[in-house]
Amino acid sequence: MPKTISAKDLRNEINLLHQIIEIIGQSVNPGQMLQQIARVLAGHFKGDSCFIYLLDRKSSVLTLLGAWPPHPAQVGKLRIDSGEGITGWVASHKKPVMLAKNASLDPRFKLFVNLPEDKYSAFLSVPILMGGEPIGVINLMNRKHRAFTQNHVKLLTSIASQLSGAIEKAQVSQLLERKAKQLETIGHLSRTIVSTAYLQEILQLIVTMTAQTMNSKICSLMLLNEQGGELSIAATQSLSEEYRKKPPLKVGQSISGRALQEKQPIAVSDVTREPGYGYPEIARREGLCSMLAVPMLIKNKPIGVINCYTTAEHTFSDEEIHILQTIANQAAVAIENTRLLEESRTTKEALETRKIVERSKGMLMKTRSMSEEEAFQFIQRQAMNLRRTMREVAEAILLSDGLKNK
Repeated sequence: MPKTISAKDLRNEINLLHQIIEIIGQSVNPGQMLQQIARVLAGHFKGDSCFIYLLDRKSSVLTLLGAWPPHPAQVGKLRIDSGEGITGWVASHKKPVMLAKNASLDPRFKLFVNLPEDKYSAFLSVPILMGGEPIGVINLMNRKHRAFTQNHVKLLTSIASQLSGAIEKAQVSQLLERKAKQLETIGHLSRTIVSTAYLQEILQLIVTMTAQTMNSKICSLMLLNEQGGELSIAATQSLSEEYRKKPPLKVGQSISGRALQEKQPIAVSDVTREPGYGYPEIARREGLCSMLAVPMLIKNKPIGVINCYTTAEHTFSDEEIHILQTIANQAAVAIENTRLLEESRTTKEALETRKIVERSKGMLMKTRSMSEEEAFQFIQRQAMNLRRTMREVAEAILLSDGLKNK
């Protein structure tokens, strides 16, 4: 027969539910919300630790997103497959688990090197369900033996039920915010296509906006040197000199070179463990993990690659790959237009310079009785001696002789 709850315990439970509701009402970021809830749950249930995991339904992987005491090195990075360990068992079976002591001896237990759960003897783990399907798990743990009650399970299950709706709302909010940011980025790039800005300005704008849109620690844009068949970093928002000065890659070399050669996106879960990645040591020092490389093409002709890196292992979704490919396509058009514009400017300036030099030569031939060759050599020598362009010297000659004739 279940133990009757006391008036004091009832007040404490009501107070806990009010705290949870308040946190849910104030939070839009799932990670921040779960971190605060983990702290409150650990305090109320007198647990030595509380972990909250969310499930990626596509990959069936649980990621630690809330922890108390805080574990900043593991939150967002520690991943468990559904069915793996006690946490994975709870998610896959959609049932709570209560272990009063010696939890590490349970056949379902799994030890994680960076998060030694074997120091906890007692476990209470409940699934977070939405529409009857798992979306996460809440774990309460104690170092010493502890007999959890059915009231504990009932209360924690009730909180998990409240969390499921809040998580869905926060995830939808994040999705809408990300969509808005993506559309804004694509809009910026569309306007950039007809911009008169210089190439380097365009490239820097592209990597900055892409990093923000993809929530990427480092985004780099590499351009292809067709003559040498090499990819070099042309722009990045990374502040690291070591990363900026990475040596060029040959087409087909490393992840970026392969993406360009194959003309299709390539995603890697951890570049530091990827055999074909060119610079694993730089990646380790920079704290880089997952990578998405997408080629930039103009009429199926490759001109470069956009790379995005994350600090934690990440499975890039079809949507993320599609968004980066859209950005890459827009960026390719913007880069090509800017190149053509700069070539046009250069050609125009060269033509104007030639006209001014020709007029200056004619002036010298007329006023100083020089031959055409002598006049050209005079302008050339003056430019070298004065460290000025031939156009500047020619303009000065025209101005000087023009004033004399007035």
